[in-house]
Amino acid sequence: MEKVIELIHVSKQFQQHKAVNDISFTVNKGETVAILGANGAGKTTTILLMLGLLQPTNGTVRLFQSDPVKLEVRQKIGSMLQETSVMDSLKVNEVINLVQSYYPNPLSVQQLLSITGFSNQDWHKRTEKLSGGQKRRLHFALALAGNPDLIFLDEPTVGMDITARDAFWKTVKELQAQGKTIIFTTHYLQEADDIAERIIMISDGKVVGDGTPEELKAEWTKKTISFKEAAEYSLDVYHSLPFVEEVVKENGRITLVTNDSDKTIYDLIERKFMIQEIEIQQGKLEDAFSKLLHEKKEGI
Repeated sequence: MEKVIELIHVSKQFQQHKAVNDISFTVNKGETVAILGANGAGKTTTILLMLGLLQPTNGTVRLFQSDPVKLEVRQKIGSMLQETSVMDSLKVNEVINLVQSYYPNPLSVQQLLSITGFSNQDWHKRTEKLSGGQKRRLHFALALAGNPDLIFLDEPTVGMDITARDAFWKTVKELQAQGKTIIFTTHYLQEADDIAERIIMISDGKVVGDGTPEELKAEWTKKTISFKEAAEYSLDVYHSLPFVEEVVKENGRITLVTNDSDKTIYDLIERKFMIQEIEIQQGKLEDAFSKLLHEKKEGI
């Protein structure tokens, strides 16, 4: 696989605070990676280091096997950062035309109109007249204007309503299908679960988890088996089953938290429990996220 991003023992220190602490990872061409962490964990600093907007105190950052600040590298990158502003008194199309001019093979105006959902009327608005949602769409358009191979999205859906968020991620999925490499951060864990092929979790400037959403959930959460009873049983009976760690009865359903769902299902069938409407669910990414960060901080 072609390496698009490579961080090798990267640290970044601001006075007495080490925002990024000896991070190493590689991202291959075509991957969609979510970087998750609590506020202040080092996510945005890591993004800025990859973009070449910050220089590491220690370690090496490479994009496309080269220095991020090189022109030929920057011409392959698009970014939508949390804190972004554009010049007032310019029209939307003027700002976008300016950014397009920096790239050798930019997207056409028609492509950008289609991607961002701007109307022709919006296209000719002055930037200071845009609503908050329209400004976010403009920032997304600027990130894509150069037809980049590598796209950075730092908390891209903050401030968007549900409809706008759905439309945004639909576009990201289309970019995935084109083979673009996408790095994003988000506080909405369901977005990471739905979109990311891989998740890198950061805590206190360190990578504490790296894997697919399914791998992280399987490692850090328990499966649940829920069902309705055709005959009523004591909760103690369920507690006595091997591998069952917790039993909850709520809204007419029994939920068993188990560390081996297959064997628990086998026990229920073997003992001829009268149950129906059985559902098996993996724990949520939110649960894995909370448990992983807690246990890494505790040194477990």
